[in-house]
Amino acid sequence: MLVSTVSPVYFWLVVLIACLVIEAVTTQLVTLWFAAGSIGALLAANAGLGWAGQLGIFLVLSFVLLLLLRPLLRSVLRPRQDKTNADRILGQKAVVIQAIDNRNGTGQIRLMGQVWTARSIQNEEIAEGETVVVREISGVKAMVERCDENGGN
Repeated sequence: MLVSTVSPVYFWLVVLIACLVIEAVTTQLVTLWFAAGSIGALLAANAGLGWAGQLGIFLVLSFVLLLLLRPLLRSVLRPRQDKTNADRILGQKAVVIQAIDNRNGTGQIRLMGQVWTARSIQNEEIAEGETVVVREISGVKAMVERCDENGGN
């Protein structure tokens, strides 16, 4: 049997290195905890604990660290996303400054002092000077619909 011919310290050292290499390639914060578990098992092997004890320490330490620390570390290492505040224009009224025509890919609105490329949600042409409401954002385009004459949406 291979396990009985290999020194337990070397076995856990190989497991440690393999886990670290896999973690470096995948960066999913999973095998990192098994690497930590293998360090615990390596220390147990060095202290003379049997294979069953080493395996128990490896499994318990790995899963406890995985369950407790992975969510915390992922939240700390999560890439920060810059908020553009583009969603603040949703539901806002704007004035069409270039006629909106989805077929020709034209249309612009002025909203909060900014000019936005605009497209009609209903796929209708909207003339320059009309008031529209921004319903959604698609990429860098404001998706709009015509306001009714009573000032409602």
